[in-house]
Amino acid sequence: MRKLLVFVITCMVVMAFSLPAMGAKKIVVGFPMYLSGGGAVFGKPSAEGAKMLVKEVNDAGGVLGRKIELLVRDCKSSPDEATRVAKEMILKDNIDFLVGGLTSSQGLALADVSKHEKIIYIAAIPKVADMCEAPRLHPYVFRSACNSKTEGRSAAVLMAEYPWKRIATIGPDYSYGWSVTEAFIPWLKKMKPEVEIVHQAWPKLGESDYTPFISVVLASKPDAVFSTLWGGHFITFAKQARDYGFFEKVGFVSAGEAGCMEAIRGAGDDMPLGIISNAYDTFWYPDTAWHRDWARRLNKFMGTKYASSWAGTGYDAMKFLTEAIKKAGTTDTDKVIKALEGLTIDSSVGKLTMRAKDHQAVRGMYWGPVTKVPEYPFPILKPVRYIPADELMD
Repeated sequence: MRKLLVFVITCMVVMAFSLPAMGAKKIVVGFPMYLSGGGAVFGKPSAEGAKMLVKEVNDAGGVLGRKIELLVRDCKSSPDEATRVAKEMILKDNIDFLVGGLTSSQGLALADVSKHEKIIYIAAIPKVADMCEAPRLHPYVFRSACNSKTEGRSAAVLMAEYPWKRIATIGPDYSYGWSVTEAFIPWLKKMKPEVEIVHQAWPKLGESDYTPFISVVLASKPDAVFSTLWGGHFITFAKQARDYGFFEKVGFVSAGEAGCMEAIRGAGDDMPLGIISNAYDTFWYPDTAWHRDWARRLNKFMGTKYASSWAGTGYDAMKFLTEAIKKAGTTDTDKVIKALEGLTIDSSVGKLTMRAKDHQAVRGMYWGPVTKVPEYPFPILKPVRYIPADELMD
């Protein structure tokens, strides 16, 4: 009887130490995202990428023996709605961390919430540079996406390689359009002082009639145009510009991921061939074992044939968070902040490091001309190149 009692007690002790996760409280992450309206073409795959990371982590036993619970909520295009959704998740759902957002204004709004509520926020998509710069930078905000400076400067690196000297710009009249263009112009002039900016067009965000802007841009006789129109805004512009022979008359470099698979397939026959654009990821490049494995896993999870270029944004933001919690050995906010600073992860695009000094990931972008190829039923960026961010950051 004594031996049996010792055996039972020993088993109970072993179970108590080896199976803490069975009754452990979940780690709850709020993920407000633009899921309805024009930005949903990017927001939905970003959310799917975040879900994929959570499934992979939970299938492997969770983090610190605890499962991750991801609460994905639609915040549409509004920063006010992003604020409302985030506060609701903090107060009612008792989330531990905040990840997500799409537009620049949403990113700034969510960063303000995180500062007020003292909760870590990782921006998966918002690019506006001053989110991670003084005086806005604060301990609770991080960004796994590239920012408007690196996007604009990488476009300048590319444009400087062409013989174009007379440049016009067109971009939406709000923070994203301004910040990318403001980064682009001085960087281009730094590398190519003879460049002249002959015109700048600022249509309102969501403009439905771009024809007045198209006419004025062409009248300025540029060699090339730099654009920050994105998503459905770019597609509307491209349809209207086609009637003017716009893309045959000038070179065209487009930021805003107009070259991502989602935008190209969404534009269909209205997608202008030959323009140079960017993307967060390209499923066909680089043709390496790790990237092929990423695309295979993503296709399986999403039930798709061609891996999304935007899913990596949600995946990588969540990867930074879960790896930081592992490194910290706790969900304590201050300790996870310290763990995030300088953290390097294996991301959807390879090694990715979160800088300690400004909480900004050192993330570059893929660029290339939109080209028809026999391998796929839609154009792709080819040849494509990755322009790293290391030398483009302050």
